[in-house]
Amino acid sequence: MQTRFPKPKSGYNAKVNLVRYCDDWIITACSRDVLDQEVKPLVERFLAERGLCLSPHKTRIVHIDEGFDFLGQNVRMYQGKLLIKPSRKSIKSLLRKVREVIKVNKPTPAGQLIGQLNPLLRGWANYHRHVVSKVIFAKMDHAIFQALWRWAKRRHPKKSPGWIRQKYFTRVADNHWVFFGTTTTSQGKTREHRLIRLAYTPIKRHRKVQAEANPYDPEWERYFEARLGVKMADSLMGRRSLLYLWREQNGICPVCQQSITTLTGWHNHHIVWRSKGGSDGAANRVLLHPNCHRQVHSQGLDVAKPRPQKGRLKGLSGLR
Repeated sequence: MQTRFPKPKSGYNAKVNLVRYCDDWIITACSRDVLDQEVKPLVERFLAERGLCLSPHKTRIVHIDEGFDFLGQNVRMYQGKLLIKPSRKSIKSLLRKVREVIKVNKPTPAGQLIGQLNPLLRGWANYHRHVVSKVIFAKMDHAIFQALWRWAKRRHPKKSPGWIRQKYFTRVADNHWVFFGTTTTSQGKTREHRLIRLAYTPIKRHRKVQAEANPYDPEWERYFEARLGVKMADSLMGRRSLLYLWREQNGICPVCQQSITTLTGWHNHHIVWRSKGGSDGAANRVLLHPNCHRQVHSQGLDVAKPRPQKGRLKGLSGLR
């Protein structure tokens, strides 16, 4: 594809680009004729050599203003602005699963029902939180609320709406309709569970890797370290890893020997650079102040992993 349609620095540009994820892919071009007369025959020949062919039911040539679905999301141009949203098929699939869980759990206590619904909702929201999803999240919350309200009314057909609301819905901040329930642990303790709301999922845009970035080039070491830091801060496992490193260092930057807090900020640093074969494991990383990190890279300083001092881990709470 790159040989047949190279990216020119000037002149005619067919805008042919390939985006592939496993066996799902899209190809863009400047016109339908380029796709139909040049790109499609090229793809068919490529697949034929490997004993494969394009599926006539799944292969389409559409204008970007009409849009298309890719990996559960809809890509479409709206009045000159490209927006990516959860696809209708993905939305209907989630609602079908939620309603099926509610349907087969008619006699199940609310706490156990929430335990089955939350992982389903959380996984779907985390997958779509990088695109334009806020309005759709709110609409999904309303549809799920309606399903749960019907579930509660079927359980108590002779009770009033006010009684049902008081039993199954509580108030959290400004939201008066949070579905909740309780479960009992093996130790006999009661735990309260609340249904997560998709609309509360923060929308965080995904940053593409720069095309010229090379993980094996020392010049790009700080760039990939910064991407790793953002990725870790956005996930629960990543935040736990950050807290582990911070505690391992006693909350101290190994370069300037000053405290690392949320006010000072911090950067991830690889003791053995990734461009030189280092790993992303905790054993090969330390936290440094942003300014100290710049000095390490600009001056070529060596950083050793500090040894935790006994009795200093307890009570440290500067990193959140």
